[in-house]
Amino acid sequence: MPGKRRFGRVRELPSGRWQARYKGPDGTDRPAPRTFDSKTSAERWLTLTEAEIIHGDWIDPDAGRVLFGNYASDWIEERPGLRPKTIELYRYLLRRHLVPAFDTRPLAEIREPHVRRWRKDLLDTGVTEVTAAKAYRLLKAIFNTAVDDGLIRRNPCRIKGAGQEKSAERPVLTVPQVYALADATDERYRALVLLAAFTSLRWGELAALRRSDIDIQARTVRVARQLNERDGGGFAFGPPKSEAGQRTVAIPELITPDLAAYVMTYARPGDDGLVFTSPAGGPLRHTNFRRRFWTPALTAAGLPAMHFHDLRHTGNMLAADAGANLRELMERMGHSTTRAATVYLHGGTERQQAIADELSRQAAEQLGRSKTKPSGTQRARRRRTGS
Repeated sequence: MPGKRRFGRVRELPSGRWQARYKGPDGTDRPAPRTFDSKTSAERWLTLTEAEIIHGDWIDPDAGRVLFGNYASDWIEERPGLRPKTIELYRYLLRRHLVPAFDTRPLAEIREPHVRRWRKDLLDTGVTEVTAAKAYRLLKAIFNTAVDDGLIRRNPCRIKGAGQEKSAERPVLTVPQVYALADATDERYRALVLLAAFTSLRWGELAALRRSDIDIQARTVRVARQLNERDGGGFAFGPPKSEAGQRTVAIPELITPDLAAYVMTYARPGDDGLVFTSPAGGPLRHTNFRRRFWTPALTAAGLPAMHFHDLRHTGNMLAADAGANLRELMERMGHSTTRAATVYLHGGTERQQAIADELSRQAAEQLGRSKTKPSGTQRARRRRTGS
């Protein structure tokens, strides 16, 4: 008689296929998730399962039965240190793009083909590549945690490049266009446009500025916090986007008189008074500003549709063209990595042309000197010929 198996057992079913059963680390007797066409295949599966248990790689098959919608909601709530805007974005992506496809599916049943089909459906229905990339990154992050939690063995998000955003190149205004836009804007927000374009501050940073953050004499603006808008209304002041976001930015002398006059006329009183406010004196709400002031000003200035954030791109490009190096751009932008700043160094075409012109001038000067002074080879050749 063949010896009894040390781990698990197999039996032939009335259908002729073979079933494998085993006792898991938790003491529960479990069947294999599928049947096998031979006894050898069933025993081989038991051998592999035993090895997983011994090495601590075994996954409780019941753990993966957690529904995606429940797990994803808890995942967002349990993330430490997320900023309010990030939480709002995650909730929106979950509600709008992930839940309709995966809500009631157990985690373990969501496989690579499901993710590929979901992403294709998003793009086919008109969702932008940028939004699809954000949704994919969130889905992948949720499943990464599920793997770490031992609920599933493998992350089903394995589409190469699916999480990369390929945003269209944003418009950059010339200085005359910036002033045309500022002049077309309501007088209350003229300085807001100028400060955004010439200091590269983000919307939330501008909306959170206090009187004490602006030093007209030193021509500096201090970024110490940002204003976050909450879904459904309400505001919250919090730290800047990153640690590097806490910075002091120099203000060009050109706009200092405009800014000084604005602070005296419109800023709320006291050191802690907000610099930029709504007409009623409350914190600025981006959606209201865009609808009531920004869009009409673009039309009046004869400019194409663009985001307020594009003023930040304009400021970054102006700084690059003015000769700011990589470290200076990073400090001005409030970035801790070089990636974003490098874009503007590459994109500063006027500055790059000036550098190329100077290289050409120096090279021509050196060439001119070399032509007037014979080389060592030429001198030797002249000595041999006696010339």
